[in-house]
Amino acid sequence: MNSIFRTKPIESLISETKGKDSLNKALGPLELTMLGVGAIIGTGIFVLTGVAAANYSGPALILSFIVSGLACTFAALCYAEFAAIVPVAGSAYTYSYAALGEFWAWIIGWDLILEYMVAIGAVAVGWSAYATHLFEAVGINLPKVLTSSPLEGGIVNLPAILIILVITCILIIGVKESARTNNIIVAIKLVVIVLFIVLAAGHVKPSNWHPFMPFGFKGVLSGAAIVFFAYIGFDAVSTAAEEVKNPQKDLPKGIVISLIICTLLYIIVSAILTGVVPYLEYKNTAAPVAFALQQIGINWGSALVSVGAICGITSVLLVMMFGQTRIFFAMSRDGLLPKAFGAVHHKFKTPVKSTILVGVITMIIAGFVPIGDLAELTNIGTLAAFIIVSLGIVVLRYRRPDIKRGFKCPFVPVTPFISVIFCAVLIFMLPMVTKIRFVVWFILGVIIYFAYSRKHSTMNNEDSETV
Repeated sequence: MNSIFRTKPIESLISETKGKDSLNKALGPLELTMLGVGAIIGTGIFVLTGVAAANYSGPALILSFIVSGLACTFAALCYAEFAAIVPVAGSAYTYSYAALGEFWAWIIGWDLILEYMVAIGAVAVGWSAYATHLFEAVGINLPKVLTSSPLEGGIVNLPAILIILVITCILIIGVKESARTNNIIVAIKLVVIVLFIVLAAGHVKPSNWHPFMPFGFKGVLSGAAIVFFAYIGFDAVSTAAEEVKNPQKDLPKGIVISLIICTLLYIIVSAILTGVVPYLEYKNTAAPVAFALQQIGINWGSALVSVGAICGITSVLLVMMFGQTRIFFAMSRDGLLPKAFGAVHHKFKTPVKSTILVGVITMIIAGFVPIGDLAELTNIGTLAAFIIVSLGIVVLRYRRPDIKRGFKCPFVPVTPFISVIFCAVLIFMLPMVTKIRFVVWFILGVIIYFAYSRKHSTMNNEDSETV
């Protein structure tokens, strides 16, 4: 059984990034920060703020974002150290392979597949809601049967499917082109968020913040577990490690700076949203920011916010799909998934087969599954990944103190353990049905590992460290 806990030498992981199937190194600190902002700012502000305020936190949504932000800050510091040590595609999957062994790497990779696949579906559903809202603003009413899943009274969410198709094509063309597209979209998104703050701040009624904590502190924690979905973007930044020009310096910067910027924006926007409109009125809207401006009579602003939201959510989709394809690529290159998905296109220097696979699966998810179920499943997958990465930092400090660390997570083991505690509490606060679905996914992953992945692992052909 020791063979399932064999670790992959960091030197071996890094050497794989220099072969014929290596990815194009084209990203700098600005692109990384924009990738982080692109992935983090989007569905959290434009979609989930309404869901969390109405059902969990009320005006205390501000506290929910602070709790989630703190959990992510401790986890982000652990990610930053790993990203500087192991600048290889795959994020937490690759880090776990280096620190904890193959079995845990597979489990976290399988977990990340759930996280990203479901996140992409949820974000695409949010994109569809804003696109539908924008069409309505100009007098075009799209039929519900083509904008809702079967469980919501429709046939298929067609706009969600179409946007994933477009993003898939962009990702196939190349990482430089994808990053350039993301930079433009993120700039538009930030302008729109600032515009919302300026337009709505003067309409805040402090009376709407009372009662501040209608669902109690338990509601704050439940809300934090839901809006945690909004923060998973920095994980996507680390998946780009293999395509960064100077990963030891630039990856930690991109992760930490993007998280700080986004946390501040989340707190400001959530305070204004719950101050402008009573929190219960957000119960039946998937477009809370545009809805808030509509309620205070700024219809032109509402339409403009819908455009910005569409741009913002598009950037989230772009980065999330980018991250998912790189995880598939890394796992396939290691033999834990079919090797065909680890191939790089000779012209585009992108994992085309992985990208097409991710595109097809996420189109199916986005077209036929409601957003609430999607967001909760993504959160539990992300939180589990953060726990394993945080523990991995402690283990690697013990096993490989000799490694040069371009960035060191402060106060180890205290910081990683705080990260584990925060994440465990948020998992506990998620609905039971979400935990049951996650356990089923976990068991399925264990079965696939022993039936396929263990036999096809490239580590079978290498000398490896064992626990």
